[in-house]
Amino acid sequence: MKENSDVLDTEVFSELSISDGTVFQPKDFFPKFSWEVTPQYCMFGDGSRTLTTSEVEVVSGKSNFVCIEKNHAWTVLEYAEVGTKHEVEAFKKLQPEIKVLYYFNSAYAWPFTSYNENFTRSRIDNYPELKKFLIVNETTGELEHRNNIFFFDVLNPDFREWWVNTVVAGVNFSGADGVFIDQMHGFVWLRNSQKNEVEKAMGEMMLNLKKALGDDKILLGNNASDVVEVFPAIDAAMFEHYNTQKLSKENLLKEWGDMLNNAKAGKISIFRIGVEAEDDPSIDGLTGAAKENALEKLSKERLEYYQACYLIGAQPYSYFQYGWGWRLDTGPLVDYPELQKSLGIPKGAYKRVHENAWEFTREFEHAKVWVDTENKEAKITWL
Repeated sequence: MKENSDVLDTEVFSELSISDGTVFQPKDFFPKFSWEVTPQYCMFGDGSRTLTTSEVEVVSGKSNFVCIEKNHAWTVLEYAEVGTKHEVEAFKKLQPEIKVLYYFNSAYAWPFTSYNENFTRSRIDNYPELKKFLIVNETTGELEHRNNIFFFDVLNPDFREWWVNTVVAGVNFSGADGVFIDQMHGFVWLRNSQKNEVEKAMGEMMLNLKKALGDDKILLGNNASDVVEVFPAIDAAMFEHYNTQKLSKENLLKEWGDMLNNAKAGKISIFRIGVEAEDDPSIDGLTGAAKENALEKLSKERLEYYQACYLIGAQPYSYFQYGWGWRLDTGPLVDYPELQKSLGIPKGAYKRVHENAWEFTREFEHAKVWVDTENKEAKITWL
C-alpha cells in the first residue's frame, strides 16, 4: 500500500475504503458520500420560524445530510412535525437527493409535537392513558422531571408500542428520510437495580422502530455506538461531545476505534463537536448576544483542532458536525472556509507518532493532518 506516496493508488484506495483495508458497504437509502471536501452533517432548529430560501441554500451547500431539531417552527406552525415537513419540502425542492431526518426523543417527553402536546403540567392529569407512560418518583409519588419536562418509562410495554407508532407517524407525516433518536439511556440511573431490564427494553424498542420504519429509512441513534442492545437496530450513530470528559484524549482515541467498528458494520458515524463544551474562559460570565459572539469566535479559533480530531479517525460515511449548540444560529449558517477545502481520499489509517504518546498523523490526497490530543493542538497542511 502506497500510504506515503504523493500519488494516490486508486486501485488500493477508493471513496469507500475503510482504514483497515476493507470496504464500506452502504445501504441504498444512505446519502451519497464523498471525500471531496470535509463531509458535513447539519442538525439545527429554530422554534420561532422556518428557514428562509437563502438559509436552505446555505445549509444544502454544505451538506446532503441534515436533521431538523426538536422544536423547529413550533411557535409559528403549532407543531414541530409540521416544521420538519416544511423544511423537508424546501430542501428536496432544491436538492432532491438530500437526506433529511426527523427528531424524536426516547427519554424526555418534549411537548413540541402534536403527539406530545399533552405531556405538560397543565394537561397531563387529564390524560391518564399518557400519564402511565411516565416515570414516577417512588418516594414522593410525583412525576420525575427536569425543568418540567417529564421522563418516559421505557419499561412500560404499552409505552414502547405507543412510542414506536408515534415516531413512525412523525416520519411519515413529515416526509423525512429517517429519524434521529436522542437519549439511549432509559434513565437507568433512576433504577439501577433494573439496569438489565432497562437496557433490554431500549434495545427491543429500537429494533421494533427499525422494523416499523421500513427498509428505506435511516435510524440514527445518539451516542449509540457502544450501547450493546441498541447497536443492531441503528443505521447510524452520533458521537455527541457534550462535556470536557467527552473531549478528553482517552475518549477521542476510543471513538476513533468506534468509528472504525461502525464502518465495518456498515453504519454511519456523526462526529459532533460543540465548542461550548470546552468551558473556555473566553465565555465566562457572558450571556445573550455577547456569549453567542464569543462562542462563534471560539469556534473559528478551535476549528483546526477539532477538524483534525475528526479527520484522524474518519471513515467512509463518517460526518463532521460543528458549531456551539443545536439552534440554527449556533453554527449551521456560519462560513467555515476550511471545511470546503479540497480533501480527497485518505491514504490509509492514522499513525501514532510515538507509542503511548498522544500525537497522531494521517494523510489524505490533499491534506496532511497532525494532532496532539494531550495539548489540544493541531495542524492541517493543505496540499
